Amino acid sequence: MRLPRLLLILSLLLASALLIRAHGYVLRAIPADRSTLERPPTRLQYWFSEALEPRFSAINLRDQTGKIIASGGVDQDSLSLLSLRVPRDLPDGAYIVELRPAFASDGHVIAESRVFFVGEEVGGVSGRAADDRAIPLEVLWRYLLTSANTLFFGGSFAYAAVLLPAWGSAGGGSGGLPARVMVRLRNCFVLATAIAISANLLALIQQSMVFFNADAFQVVERGLWQVVRIGSRFGDIWTFRMVLLLFTAILIFAAEYIRETVPQLSVGIWKGMIWLGALFIGLSMITSHAAGSLALPWITILVNWIHALAVAGWVGGLFALTLTLPAALAPYGEEDRRRAQAAVLTRFSRLAKIMVIIVIVTGVYNALNYFASPAEIASSYGSALGRKLLLVFLLLLAGGWQHLTLRPHLFAGIRAKLERAGIHHGEASRERFLRLEVLLALATLLTVSWLSATPIPEPQSAPPDAQVPQATATSGDFTISAAALPGGPGVNTYDLLLSRAGAPVAGFDVYLQLVHPEAGRRSPWQRAEEAEAGLYVAAGDDIDSAGAWWALLDIVEGDSLTRAAFTWEISAAAAVRQTRDANALQVISLAAVLITLGALAYPAGRTLLSRANFGPASCLLAGGAVLVALATMGIGAALIAERQRDYERALNPPPQVVNVVLPDAESLARGADLYREHCLVWQGQSGDFRALRGRLGAVRDDFLYAVVTEGWRDLPPCSGALGTGQVWDIVNYFRTFETR
Repeated sequence: MRLPRLLLILSLLLASALLIRAHGYVLRAIPADRSTLERPPTRLQYWFSEALEPRFSAINLRDQTGKIIASGGVDQDSLSLLSLRVPRDLPDGAYIVELRPAFASDGHVIAESRVFFVGEEVGGVSGRAADDRAIPLEVLWRYLLTSANTLFFGGSFAYAAVLLPAWGSAGGGSGGLPARVMVRLRNCFVLATAIAISANLLALIQQSMVFFNADAFQVVERGLWQVVRIGSRFGDIWTFRMVLLLFTAILIFAAEYIRETVPQLSVGIWKGMIWLGALFIGLSMITSHAAGSLALPWITILVNWIHALAVAGWVGGLFALTLTLPAALAPYGEEDRRRAQAAVLTRFSRLAKIMVIIVIVTGVYNALNYFASPAEIASSYGSALGRKLLLVFLLLLAGGWQHLTLRPHLFAGIRAKLERAGIHHGEASRERFLRLEVLLALATLLTVSWLSATPIPEPQSAPPDAQVPQATATSGDFTISAAALPGGPGVNTYDLLLSRAGAPVAGFDVYLQLVHPEAGRRSPWQRAEEAEAGLYVAAGDDIDSAGAWWALLDIVEGDSLTRAAFTWEISAAAAVRQTRDANALQVISLAAVLITLGALAYPAGRTLLSRANFGPASCLLAGGAVLVALATMGIGAALIAERQRDYERALNPPPQVVNVVLPDAESLARGADLYREHCLVWQGQSGDFRALRGRLGAVRDDFLYAVVTEGWRDLPPCSGALGTGQVWDIVNYFRTFETR
């Protein structure tokens, strides 16, 4: 498999990982945990930081005796919302809300419960926080899968970068190496593939157990694993990985089958295994913590992939050499064994040093994505990371000692002191240290798997100094105060305080709509839930950009409707954001990653330059090619960007005319009078009139402006000479016919 094909496949896979937050969490809750309400809510709503699996997510409402009185699930209009309709006339008391969201990105299920009170707070009733510890069975299959991927890539890396340059020869056999060595390498690939398939099967069983809250026997007997395989994002990734593993098994069989008849093709297959190994590791990035980075997600995924490849080259190479060296060195005498071993280990040691440098700098950048405060470091994820770093340190010590013993000019003095103490360090000692490194590496991979199965610390949802847009208005005998509370990535909360004659009012149907007039966008009407007397709360992700927004509030009392409208100047902090800016430490660590990779690539680049021809014709040709390439890339990038803008404009073009009249109660009153006076022809029940009313939730204000002034289908325009403001008053009034 060639590099361009690998990059194409990884691009398609990683595209699905963008803006996916591994191990989601609650962003907003209505009602809030342990809140005391004067009246029972009509609906429970819990917004999460990422999309949920509708089939496997649930919400239950229990009374204080534990009896389930209502159940709900994922909202039809938002895959990140769990909602439940509360039964009417809920008596005073304590109520427990059980949440069981199944996150679509990585299949993790979080079980927690929250409490609210109606009337007065009841003692002795509390919720249960989500368990942020890793599930042992998940750690097991992740450990097996990580070890298999590491061995597969490390074996191919050791073959191509260490064994072939050190021992390879034209007469060495079908793989360029002695047959006994190729047999061991083949067994490494077979073992890695078998372990990966077993881990994948175990992962499907474990995921089905979590989704259905069932044991393994029930999952297998009732075929629940089939539901997960077919009906979840986890199942989609699982199926792709299994197909890739089966394809790998076929390639291994083919390389062995044709090694005598078509040796060149067999060698090509073995060399191509390194790209398959990189693809296996890249596939794991889709459900890794890197995919959940809120800052620079694409760069974080790429850095994490480089980190994992460096780990696999270092640790997996250790695995492959430990399994290969005994058979490879068996026929040799002591001196030949020493020279052959030194040739391989010296070369591997130089490459491992490069891998370790990459692991360290990329690891620092990855860690900074998840820790923004000391409290986050003290989490379960921080503890798991601490255990991993301790084992990495011990592994570095063992590897550093091995690296030192392979440099005679550095180790001579230490060897003499060891021999005076009666300690001899020879070939057998090197092999023992190699095995020690392998044991430490296996333990380190276990902590890596534990870390990947542990939820990341919940980030701060909004900056503490974020400006809160607020407004107050009077409509009829109501006074309404409104505020948009920044919710950070994912959602904002809207608090609406209603009072009449200075006293809070309760028991009304309150509806909210957000409008961005400059873009011609408006949200669906949503019902605000009564959190307490006079306080109505709604939440959503509609405010996604800074600028002037309208908040339209309809208060329904029997058959009467009272409209209030506000203009909010939304700051960038108050707008819903799906990402966050990288902080200074992340920028510095990313710069360190780029500098390190550039410095490591410099020797190879210098070698290429030393072999280049710098004659006038060559320089002219090379300079022209570079300029043409840069111009082509620049023009291509500009064309792609322009096409993307054209596509966005085609989907949501800027309005030809912008509504400049706030649809408050005064505008609706003026619009009603104008409608009855000038739009008499609209007040029938023709098919076109009914069709227009039915489309009110889908059309923009500029379309309705054109209908009023020019007509639509067989519906004529409104009569008379109407000014621009009068037309907008009619449009605002006509929108009140929209069904909520």
